[in-house]
Amino acid sequence: MAGVVSAAGHLDNFPVLKTSDLDADPHGMFRRYRAVYPFVRRDSGGYIVLRHADVERLGKDPRTIAGETAFPEMLGVKDGALFDFFEQGMLTANGGIHRRRRAPFSRSFAARAIADLRPRLRRTSEALIDSWYADGHVEFVAQFAGQLPARIIGDLLGLPQADIPFFTGLVYQVTRFVSHSITPDEIPKSEAACRQLRDYVEKTLNDRRRTPRGDFLSHFLMNAEAAGELSPLEMVFQITQLIIGGTDTTRVAIVMQVALLLQHREQWDAVCRDPTLVSGAVAEAMRFEPSVASFVRVTTEDIEVGGAVLPTGQLAVMSTMSAARDEEVYERPDVFDIRRNDHPRLHPIFGAGAHRCIGEALARAELEESLSALTTRIPQLHLDQAPAIKGHAGIRRIDTMQISWRP
Repeated sequence: MAGVVSAAGHLDNFPVLKTSDLDADPHGMFRRYRAVYPFVRRDSGGYIVLRHADVERLGKDPRTIAGETAFPEMLGVKDGALFDFFEQGMLTANGGIHRRRRAPFSRSFAARAIADLRPRLRRTSEALIDSWYADGHVEFVAQFAGQLPARIIGDLLGLPQADIPFFTGLVYQVTRFVSHSITPDEIPKSEAACRQLRDYVEKTLNDRRRTPRGDFLSHFLMNAEAAGELSPLEMVFQITQLIIGGTDTTRVAIVMQVALLLQHREQWDAVCRDPTLVSGAVAEAMRFEPSVASFVRVTTEDIEVGGAVLPTGQLAVMSTMSAARDEEVYERPDVFDIRRNDHPRLHPIFGAGAHRCIGEALARAELEESLSALTTRIPQLHLDQAPAIKGHAGIRRIDTMQISWRP
């Protein structure tokens, strides 16, 4: 498994890993190769950067840029709604284009603004619990984890609650495309869903233009159109990306933090007894089983990484999933421990540099308030069916989780 050292003194002959093997055992594969290689190649294209220090450094390195349309093009998608999602959105843009697309959201998602949302987050969490508590059991993914972030993003954008099932269903199909494990026959479904979501957002924005309501979308339109820096299509896709970023990733994270705590019962009981442990539990769950397994950059020149050369013009998948279990950073990284004190100041799951997730404060608030509501209201919670979390890159996927309790 050792790398071959070239005449130039660099590691060569990097292994090419099968996507199916990575999906089957991502933690095991990352652990095995991280010990020897700073990055590996993937059969579906690109390189996966494995070590925490390299992910953090390269995420901020000016020689790497956001992927723009490199990923859809790698999959043969060169037009349509999915292509526009990458071409027109802030998440995949660079430089001045990225700054002007991101600017209308910065104030709304500042930590102080999100702190004011916490009481609403707690009330929404408690209302969801009230809706099924008397039953003594619930399918947690659909009836809580999928509901909370969708309701909050819906409230922020002034979207009707009745529309939540529609747009969340579309979101889950679109995020299948960015899971890095999609098969060619699945792409048309994601394209159709992205087209529907784009049309829904466009219709909603047109409604606000005709009848402003003083809500987030009305202010977004007023400020964006006054600045004159965003085209109508750019406006549509900024909101489209906001809806996607504000729902699916948090849904997966809510499920996994509850599942992990219930699988480590003594730690669940500790959080129930001591609410000050909530923040640490959230951070550890995001580390141990992240909902976002990676973010993507493209190299603009050859970059030396751990004695090897990451070639220019390549898709570089920064594995936050691997970085979050790096033995050089975390003591006993494969142990789930809500009391660990070796978390870096910046959690790797939220990315790095200018593209660090704009919704970090909101995601943390949703995770903390939902966990606080559950541990306060249902300390006797029992895990009947653990969820399966899948994927080694992009947004990961979950299936179902059954929980029960005695009312």
